Amino acid sequence: MSKRAMALVAVGLVGALAMSGCSKKSGGSSGASAGSGKDGKQIAVAFVPKLQGIPYFEAMNTGGQKAAKDLGINWIYKGSTTADPGAQTDIVKSLIQQKVDVLVVAPNDPDSMAPVLADAKAKGIHVMTSDTDAPNSVREVFVNQATAEGIGRGLTDALLEKMGSQGKYAIVSCGQTAANLNSWIAVQKQYTAEKYPKAQIVDTVYAGEDEAKAVSMAKDLMNAHADLTGLVGECTSSAPGVAKAVREAGKIGKVFTVGLGTPQAMKPYLADGSSTAAILWDVESLGYLTAWAGQQIAQGKSFETSNKVGSDLADVKYFSDQKMLLLGDPLRITKENVDQFNY
Repeated sequence: MSKRAMALVAVGLVGALAMSGCSKKSGGSSGASAGSGKDGKQIAVAFVPKLQGIPYFEAMNTGGQKAAKDLGINWIYKGSTTADPGAQTDIVKSLIQQKVDVLVVAPNDPDSMAPVLADAKAKGIHVMTSDTDAPNSVREVFVNQATAEGIGRGLTDALLEKMGSQGKYAIVSCGQTAANLNSWIAVQKQYTAEKYPKAQIVDTVYAGEDEAKAVSMAKDLMNAHADLTGLVGECTSSAPGVAKAVREAGKIGKVFTVGLGTPQAMKPYLADGSSTAAILWDVESLGYLTAWAGQQIAQGKSFETSNKVGSDLADVKYFSDQKMLLLGDPLRITKENVDQFNY
């Protein structure tokens, strides 16, 4: 073979290798390919929390980011710094303009969010809810952390066990229109009346997603009801809020509290007894499941009755009549197991 022919062969081999490398980079690894839509482009799943910056939704974001890495999708996390329905709507509208593939919302006000989700669907965007549902919307699936029955009963049992199955307690909730919180409260009211006839819920107040306001409201409740022996913090800002109020009022051991609190935020209150327990779930797993579900609907895949989502998650059930994926049962977090969770 002549030197010229050998040179041409060498050039051809280099070109082939370069093309192979480009092709590999363009198509991505098997994970990136799995994260592509029907048009071959990377799937973008955008999650809009009730508000950004609190440990709960930051933990969901951590789970979503992990899923994005595993699945090869683009995970977008964008929320307001206040639990304001109007601010949330503005963010959702901006994501619609960006033409994301999947829009996931934890709505502050499900009714006002419903027409915005309808607009997204009309523009060809898949719509979901996670953490909080908008049941009267066009959402394709709701990623539910636990059933209302499981959470409501878990909160009630944890509190009434410490109260000796009797006495008066009050609830410090957050958003007055939050569908998930209201469903839990409804269960608590019914379950308390049925299982604990000597116990009574004397009041329910709403602190938004403001911990300082929850502290103030809890103190007001204790002042208004001298015989109050229990408080429930219905979300991850009011759970530490009610415990802090009991601590500051010097009523540890006299007024018991439970709440929907993130483990590390509740740790100091669990340690000194100002909180008995936090009822929650694995929040990072909820974020992971949310991202995975977004990929599924973007690729036009249907959910099975039981779904294998990831190596760290138990099989996830799908309820077709409700279009709901259920993460699992709630957890009771105490001072003994709180360090099993790093958020």
